Amino acid sequence: MRRSHFPRLTKANNQTMSKRDYYETLGIEKNASDADIKKAYRRAAQKHHPDRNPDDAAAEEKFKEAKEAYEILSDQQKRAAYDQFGHAGVDQSMGGGGFHGGAAGGGSFADIFGDVFGDIFGGARGPGGPGGGAGAGSRARRGSDLRYNLSLTLEEAVHGTTVKVRVPTMVKCKECSGSGAKKGSEPVTCQTCGGQGQVRMQQGFFSLQQTCPHCQGTGKMIKDPCGTCHGSGRTQEQKTLSVKVPAGVDNGDRIRLAGEGEAGEAGGPAGDLYVQINLKEHPLFIREDSNLYCEMPVSFVTASLGGELDVPTLDGRVKLKIPSETQSGRMFRMRGKGVKSVRGGAAGDLMCRVIVETPVNLTNEQKELLGQFDATFAGNGKHHPKADSWLDSVKKFIHDMKL
Repeated sequence: MRRSHFPRLTKANNQTMSKRDYYETLGIEKNASDADIKKAYRRAAQKHHPDRNPDDAAAEEKFKEAKEAYEILSDQQKRAAYDQFGHAGVDQSMGGGGFHGGAAGGGSFADIFGDVFGDIFGGARGPGGPGGGAGAGSRARRGSDLRYNLSLTLEEAVHGTTVKVRVPTMVKCKECSGSGAKKGSEPVTCQTCGGQGQVRMQQGFFSLQQTCPHCQGTGKMIKDPCGTCHGSGRTQEQKTLSVKVPAGVDNGDRIRLAGEGEAGEAGGPAGDLYVQINLKEHPLFIREDSNLYCEMPVSFVTASLGGELDVPTLDGRVKLKIPSETQSGRMFRMRGKGVKSVRGGAAGDLMCRVIVETPVNLTNEQKELLGQFDATFAGNGKHHPKADSWLDSVKKFIHDMKL
């Protein structure tokens, strides 16, 4: 009899042929995207996870099937081989692809589980990255950043200044040079984690990596702590710093002083100090970006006849010509008399709003003169165009209300 060219069905082959379709296992279509595959795996694993189904062999088997399906379908090469040849294309016992028994590519099950379900069950990875511990040198940590609120006058912010600030902060302990160990001694390697800062715990199917409870992830233990810092390597001090404020800073701007924050732990780099600018209220001006705004009271006579006013600016006084018949609320723009931003560009403008001031504390003679003056306007609407227009609108509104 002629020998068949088809592969001989061994026990392993029969096991392969009896396997459930991977797409069916995850409940997805064959054209499912990578995101759909991952989502389906998460859903199946949450449902059948052994921790949620203790002593349930059926759930455990379904969890293994979902894991195996995900390991194949999430790998583009293995998925292509499976789509073309089925289970034979990815089973090493058939001379196929790279899956055999455990995790794909030789990785551990905990690695794959940590990638997909770290946010659900707490993850299997430590701070040192995949499969790695924190390392013996991980005790050195960067110090915290600090913030200091600095109040400035508008003039200081516009022209720039230099100020002295006192900042409470943690600094490197001078007695132990930041090591935390008593002078003449050194930290020793943690015996629990062997200096790795991480310990691995086996829980059923999972290998979990956690921070070492004895050295808190530092990999070192201090047998004889420094008497000054009590093993922390840092002490608290008040330090005085000179802060140069550039011209043009605005409310809410921050100045970064690199390395002036808290000292790092175990010789780690220091953090930064951020100086937050807060502008004090000014008696004359309000700042908006690069422009300044102010209100300028003028007398009834000046507003009527016109004249010149001395207007204060941040660079000194300037003359502003007020034309005759100026109405209250009119805005005058003085170009270039605002602020030049710290970010560059041309200086802004000074916007002056005219407020016509009504005279108070009048004498009887002044009242009589004003009465005579007002009488000269009787029957002539051209002197009060806005008032007459407003009265006409009021009359029309009342008339419409009666209809």
